[in-house]
Amino acid sequence: MLMFAYLAATIGLVQGLKFMGEPARAKLGNLVAAVSVLVALVALVLATGWASLANLVLLLVLLGIGTVIGQIWSNRVAMTAMPQLVSIFNGLGGACAVVLGLNQVFGQGDLAGDKLAGTVLLLTNIFGAVAFTGSMVAYMKLDGRKLPRPSQSQKIAARVLLALTLAALAYYLVAPVDMGAFPQLMLAVSIVALLYGIYFALPIGGADMPVVISLLNAMSGVATLFAGLVFHDPVMIIGGILVGATGVILTLQMCVAMNRSLSGVLAGTFKGSGAAQADAEQELRSITAVETASLLAFSKQVAIVPGYGMAVAQAQRECFALQEMLRQQGVDLHFIIHPVAGRMPGHMNVLLAEANIPYASVKEMSEVNNTMEHYDTVLVIGANDVVNPAAENDPDSPIHGMPIIRAYKAKQVIVLKRSTAKGYSGAVNTLFDRQNCKVLFGDAKGSLEEVINELKRI
Repeated sequence: MLMFAYLAATIGLVQGLKFMGEPARAKLGNLVAAVSVLVALVALVLATGWASLANLVLLLVLLGIGTVIGQIWSNRVAMTAMPQLVSIFNGLGGACAVVLGLNQVFGQGDLAGDKLAGTVLLLTNIFGAVAFTGSMVAYMKLDGRKLPRPSQSQKIAARVLLALTLAALAYYLVAPVDMGAFPQLMLAVSIVALLYGIYFALPIGGADMPVVISLLNAMSGVATLFAGLVFHDPVMIIGGILVGATGVILTLQMCVAMNRSLSGVLAGTFKGSGAAQADAEQELRSITAVETASLLAFSKQVAIVPGYGMAVAQAQRECFALQEMLRQQGVDLHFIIHPVAGRMPGHMNVLLAEANIPYASVKEMSEVNNTMEHYDTVLVIGANDVVNPAAENDPDSPIHGMPIIRAYKAKQVIVLKRSTAKGYSGAVNTLFDRQNCKVLFGDAKGSLEEVINELKRI
């Protein structure tokens, strides 16, 4: 019966993750996965003989507290802060692995009677600790918190700490180890891994944070896998494998999308310094909401390229309203999403799905890049680096080599911006130098509302 419960929970978890890949069924996927984990938890309690009244009450109380905290967070956190929340949740998963590992040794007195069991315990804490502190640093970077500036000393410290961790693990595997000293080794390795997570993430630039979040997510999955091996829990093992594998795949895909090697991202440097263009002055050609509405009204194909600025302005619902209005006038509107737009993978997709924008109208960069000249008008809302032509033609640009959405090939480009500020990478956007590019200054939400009102008058 218990094995059947484990099997059902595993199937439910896999199916829930599959549902999450489709915006229309993402909520159902979350619910299925949550119920599956609950089933697995109940099965584990029954299988371990832990099901006394006091323990069940404690379990229910803790589940209730966690549910209330999750509900409050989900209601209060704005969509712009969702990447930060994901980093926190990912970090908490790593922290749980560390606590479980330490409790197994110090609380349960498991001194790992053989090298294999001890290695699993050490790996659980190493991956969990790095995922925890690394995710916390990623959270603070994404949230704009003040942190020490990236420096060479941080990279050296990270390498030294990594070397110490690997040396301790190798020593445990090769040399005879007094099992009585295993708890001290476990604690020391955990502390070093926690410090490594900090110095691992500190030197990495903000523009590379989507890649780092994906990698740290993979690490938390691996930590869950090892914890599942410690507790002989098949659901934890399978869940850890899924999260770890998908995290690695997503990390590699993000690197391809930025034309960056994973080693280059982890080194914390961009190609080129961009110093030559840092102080370059640009003459931006402005456009009004009335002129923008006129251009859209006489267009046949329109595209919107969303970025983090759209999330900040919370303009996704205005994008939906604009799409509906243009559709009634026979205008075809697509949303083109760059893989690294926003602050985490899928950030823009979530925002658009929240506004009930049909998924069929959402296009990936690779689908349309070779036919961008067919678009009469392209609206760039809060995006910068992902449409910057310098990535293709300026070897001195810090983002040179990164694949971009070729908005510059459209007949007309209108960029919605609040100011003349540069993108996340600090690179000057040479799109503004193009004759077919104009800027509609103002808050994106307010600007779109003006454009929609003008369209109603046409």
